[in-house]
Amino acid sequence: MKRLMLGNEAAARGLYEAGCSFVSSYPGTPSTEITEEAAKYAEIYAEWAPNEKVAMESAFGAALAGKRSFCGMKHVGLNVAADPLFTLSYTGVNGGMVIAVADDPGMHSSQNEQDSRHYAIAAKLPMLEPADSAEALAFTKLAFDLSETYDTPVMLKLCTRIAHSQSVVETSDRVEKATVAYEKKAQKYVMMPGNAIRRHPVVEQRTADLAAWAETAEINRVEAGSSDEIGIITSSTSYQYVKEALGDTYPVLKLGMVHPLPDEKIRTFAASVKNVVVVEELDPIIETHVKALGIPAKGKELFSILGEFSQNTVRKAFGLETPACKKLEENIPMRPPVMCAGCPHRGMYYALKKNKCTVIGDIGCYTLGAVAPLSTIDTTVCMGASVSGIHGFTKALGQEAPKTVAVIGDSTFMHSGVTGLINIAYNESVSTVCILDNSITGMTGHQQNPTTGINLKGDPCTKIDLEALVKAVGIRRVRVVDPYDIAACDAAIKEETAAPEPSVIISRRPCALLKTVKHPGPIVAEASKCVGCKACMKIGCPALSMKEGKVRVDATLCVGCGVCGQLCHTGALPTGKEA
Repeated sequence: MKRLMLGNEAAARGLYEAGCSFVSSYPGTPSTEITEEAAKYAEIYAEWAPNEKVAMESAFGAALAGKRSFCGMKHVGLNVAADPLFTLSYTGVNGGMVIAVADDPGMHSSQNEQDSRHYAIAAKLPMLEPADSAEALAFTKLAFDLSETYDTPVMLKLCTRIAHSQSVVETSDRVEKATVAYEKKAQKYVMMPGNAIRRHPVVEQRTADLAAWAETAEINRVEAGSSDEIGIITSSTSYQYVKEALGDTYPVLKLGMVHPLPDEKIRTFAASVKNVVVVEELDPIIETHVKALGIPAKGKELFSILGEFSQNTVRKAFGLETPACKKLEENIPMRPPVMCAGCPHRGMYYALKKNKCTVIGDIGCYTLGAVAPLSTIDTTVCMGASVSGIHGFTKALGQEAPKTVAVIGDSTFMHSGVTGLINIAYNESVSTVCILDNSITGMTGHQQNPTTGINLKGDPCTKIDLEALVKAVGIRRVRVVDPYDIAACDAAIKEETAAPEPSVIISRRPCALLKTVKHPGPIVAEASKCVGCKACMKIGCPALSMKEGKVRVDATLCVGCGVCGQLCHTGALPTGKEA
């Protein structure tokens, strides 16, 4: 049956059809929907793990038990899982194991623009790269076969445009796979030096065998062109841009396996054309390999190492005219990123700014506290870095440290913040950590996490008690505040940052967008009481605006949280208690 599917949905369908039994992932755009879609199949056990490292190790455990398993993550999540990744290359697998990583060229929702192909090369693991949804499904199934044939985890690399674009796929039935019996093999699976040194030659031979397979694999194909003046080597979305921009003008070597690469196929293709051009997003991985084979090629001198490509990018690189873009006659105002109306983080951030705190930030929708008018966050690096970072910051400066608070979400705290807090308690830095507990993983679209009491399948499960956990690691000062209560937030910040020992503030209020949250409804501004002081505008709520010197409330956005009313000294805005 033919269906229109997102690339992520198609990859999940591939898991189903391949007989995958176990899925463990951590949500991260643009990879999240693979696991969400896989969870819809009753035949697949699917879970959200606390972080990507745990997910990969869990998937390996399932593969060790003889089941086909999968873990998925975004590119920066692969950094977290790099430790098991490199060692699993040495151990190999029992049942098939597939690792999906979704890159984000253009950084639509990421803090960097890294190229995950480097990981496949460094870890000496095979990597497949689909160019549309149909290939996402087919390559996922192929990855399991390769995994079991060559005794290796196989990486499946997607990117934003493949993961979140739709194309037609043809589905088929699920093929159940018999469980591969587990056998105790200490020399294979116990990676102490004496065993690991014997596994390295196995890895190198496997890479050579996979390179030989790549020479005749159908996923690496040559498409004819009408001119032999230029031959194009490409993969993934770049292939789509090449075909849409140039049609069949030039022959194309379309690579579905990007590591290891088929050397002889590349040489043969290069010999059939006068010039070679490599079209690939981000780093010159294929280009460097082609040149290392002694083949003159152009690549990054024509194409940027930055961001996403497009059809026009390809046209310009090949000296073709680009179609004129249609321009809107209307002058559309800028729409900077902003926290939602009623966001529970807003009140806490206002209090942090009021207290002139240095704020060590973290990864999540609360990172938006860095933008005007709140402009509260001083630094954001990676998941969990706020808690570890404040420890180093306060230890380094001692008594000279400014009033400093680390902020981190509940899901991110469970991901990698708790270890930083253990370090604070163990090494005794006078640090204040604020856990912004909005009862969900907000940044990737409302996924559950260990603090919500609901698992990926929607069933009730163990709910981690944040207060008990924080106290268990050695923090004695723990207080919970409602971020809609600015006075309470202000008092908590003043008292905890002045305390002579580590402390944790839990700012607890569910995300305003959760379907289960009931709001009192929009407030109504009393224009006659407004003096135009704009105090309410300091919180940056999108439901508020000024018109003709008076505050206006957009009833379609306002949820009635009452935070703005607490800043209004004239009574023009209700505090929410009156509403």
